[in-house]
Amino acid sequence: MPLELEYIGQTSVPVEVPELLPERLRGMTVDQIRRLELFHGKCREPVGEFFRLGGSADDLVLRFHGDLSGVHWIGHRMSTGRIEIHGPAGRHVGSEMTGGEIHVFGSTGGWVGAEMHGGLIHVRGSSGHLAGAAYRGSVRGMTGGTLLIEGTAGNEVGLSMRRGLILVGGGVGDAAGVNMIAGNIFVLGPCGIRPGAGMRRGTIALLGPEQPRLLPTFVAGRVFRPVFWRVMLLSWCRLGFPFPEELFDVPLRIYHGDFVGEGRGEILLPERG
Repeated sequence: MPLELEYIGQTSVPVEVPELLPERLRGMTVDQIRRLELFHGKCREPVGEFFRLGGSADDLVLRFHGDLSGVHWIGHRMSTGRIEIHGPAGRHVGSEMTGGEIHVFGSTGGWVGAEMHGGLIHVRGSSGHLAGAAYRGSVRGMTGGTLLIEGTAGNEVGLSMRRGLILVGGGVGDAAGVNMIAGNIFVLGPCGIRPGAGMRRGTIALLGPEQPRLLPTFVAGRVFRPVFWRVMLLSWCRLGFPFPEELFDVPLRIYHGDFVGEGRGEILLPERG
């Protein structure tokens, strides 16, 4: 039986819960968890002041319920287990996580999956800016794991990303994959300006109905159907991620860049007719 956490807070001051992790709560009683402290702004308050608790954390499953848009750092540095968020969530969901799964049945604020190193985050709604990104001043963003966002995402998706997969079902804002070191970003909707600016290696596939305008420092290459393409789309199916079936057979044109730097990255655009 999972641990159920129903949010009952009535405050506009941010609530931060980085300590509520499956691996930390396992073996604790509900009363012990209720007495743990979280941050309410600059103050430390008991968990029981903001959450109604039930069930058990012994199976490493936590289920959050309610409007958690003002609750931040859910799943921060998580290493194992499963977290479910039934409702909107705040910023930094799954940031720096190394393992386990987070499933958001709603939308999230910014920095979802920021600097994540492993595991899976699946957002059924949309996310804010800087999904899978590096924090300001950091050299590397996401270094592993899978980040799935079925809705839209904001600006600077995958900023300085090093490894891993980001898949966005809707559109993204400006500068997707900016300063990307390696890894994979796939976008099924429209894209803002300057995708791949400063990228060194890695792959960005922009598969929306309208082709974005690329920077002049990207050079067009051949049109091809990658051998891995169908296998990759089938793996998305196994993850429960929806995508247009027409993508199975669409040819892709590769663009090499960004030649402002090493020029070893690639942007893939569909050739539709």
